[in-house]
Amino acid sequence: VAKVLNGEIISADSRQVYRGMDVGTGKDIQEYGSIPFHLIDIVDPGTEFNVFEFQRHFVKAFHTIRKRGKLPLLVGGTGLYLDAVLKGYSLPEVPVNSSLRQELARSSLDVLATRLKQKNPRLHNTTDLLDRERLMRAIEIAEFRESGNSTLVNCLDLEPIVFGIQWERKNLRQRITDRLKERLNHGLIEEGARLHHAGLSFNKMDFYGLEYHFVARYLKG
Repeated sequence: VAKVLNGEIISADSRQVYRGMDVGTGKDIQEYGSIPFHLIDIVDPGTEFNVFEFQRHFVKAFHTIRKRGKLPLLVGGTGLYLDAVLKGYSLPEVPVNSSLRQELARSSLDVLATRLKQKNPRLHNTTDLLDRERLMRAIEIAEFRESGNSTLVNCLDLEPIVFGIQWERKNLRQRITDRLKERLNHGLIEEGARLHHAGLSFNKMDFYGLEYHFVARYLKG
């Protein structure tokens, strides 16, 4: 499609942003040929990357592509990231609050989880409750919003055309099985070991999808 419509690809995959996480995230960059792509390999594993960061990077890539007279093609990936663009999420830019973080550092994980639930009773991202850094950041965001100082960052006003491919369930299951075997045969376990050796903890690997979750369990014995 990008070749036919003179376009460039913007990835909407929440894991392909990480450098070195190639096999497990299915970075089929070789398939792109000469087509330029964006939002792949832009941060190191372990770096906090969220829907706010994605939206900000998307806007920058969008303008860059349009200035070249090309058509931006948002491809993938992560449903929340797609929604952030297609529905124009307005997201607050929340600065780091050092004094709050010092205060939170003295509390247990359970106490922090209770505090976040009190601030945000309709919490949908339960993974924030399992990791201390994510939990502290979520509290930071919730309390900043409560203060009324939020500066909203609006996404672009777009008129997108949305299309996709729907596979029969039987075919889809077979493709998933084939893909998993291919990844295992092309170094998925070795990639996990390399990421861990480079400093990515097994606990962090749990947040990067089932492939890395089970590879981490395997590497731990």
